[in-house]
Amino acid sequence: MTPELRALFPITNRYIYLNHAAVSPPPITTIQAVEAQLRDVHENGSTNFRDWVAVKEQARQLLASLLGAQPEQVAFVRNTSDALSTVANGLNWRRGDNIVTFSREFPSNIYPWLRVRDAFGVEVRMCEERGGRIDFAELSNLIDHNTRIVAISHVQYASGFRMDLERLGRLARQHDALFVVDAIQALGVVPTNVEAEFIDVAAGAGHKWLLSPEGVGYLYLSDRARERIQPTLVGWVSVPNPDDYFNYEQGWNRGALAWETGTGPAALLYGFKASLELLTRLGVQNTANYLEELTDDLCERLKAKRYEVVSSRAAGEKSQIVCIRPPEGLSAMALYHQLNTRQIITAPRGGRLRIAPHFYNTPAEIEEFVTALP
Repeated sequence: MTPELRALFPITNRYIYLNHAAVSPPPITTIQAVEAQLRDVHENGSTNFRDWVAVKEQARQLLASLLGAQPEQVAFVRNTSDALSTVANGLNWRRGDNIVTFSREFPSNIYPWLRVRDAFGVEVRMCEERGGRIDFAELSNLIDHNTRIVAISHVQYASGFRMDLERLGRLARQHDALFVVDAIQALGVVPTNVEAEFIDVAAGAGHKWLLSPEGVGYLYLSDRARERIQPTLVGWVSVPNPDDYFNYEQGWNRGALAWETGTGPAALLYGFKASLELLTRLGVQNTANYLEELTDDLCERLKAKRYEVVSSRAAGEKSQIVCIRPPEGLSAMALYHQLNTRQIITAPRGGRLRIAPHFYNTPAEIEEFVTALP
């Protein structure tokens, strides 16, 4: 962490901001990029629209690189929910199919599966949480030859538990199920490789760890997934040559590009690209290493106070999210409000307080947070 990097985040002058698992403040460079595109439209109208398309493709390449994917395998959508819903809606479901997931997933990774359960008689099987963890044996015992989807978050939003994606992805592949990963709490700060981890679908958005404005989501589809999932929400850019306006028989675009429907948020994509450039320049592994040190320091400091660390801190399971349970007589919501009065921003989630620092947070801020705990 350098002063120059920290200066990109003026929020640090007002708050100790530890809520990146909810919404992250974009850096100054991202805001400037958004403003530049809007200013271009204000001054020039559509004259430079080819530049907007070029920036979108540059952002796609950066995003694909973070995922370990090819650019044509990644589509821009509005958010994680849209990405997972279009996957659920695009499969040819059969009665007797089942979906395996986790009972404490964020609703974006639950509601799409419940809809197909109700519409097609598909069984949704949910593994329970055990001591802030997902027991791999318990989860794997739910998967069988009728499992069509195994859906899990890379990092759990309410516990910080990090799943061994390669192990679970390999198991899903052995049962010929599609492996669907909600990557929103990991991508950009946890190394990800869709090929090595057998991921068929990755969904997420940029407003958390990718330090981008709300409104830019993404959908990765493996070639295997593309063969099984049909695009159900399509539009004028879903075809190979959108400018060929009267050629209605083009067929769908290659890879995941068929899932892009129409005009996108050009200004937000300018900002998204700027944030991805910053994260790429820093290096995901470097960021992950720093955040592991920072959260290890947090957990060590918490030993001096009566706060239970719910999050697994075992190797391979810990992440940049730490959830704690306050001592008896103090609720997570009350603690959240108390910290807010001291300009320390966290989040209450499921009876726990969630602490989620990013690379510009410092050990001094962690020390001040722990000191502020009643």
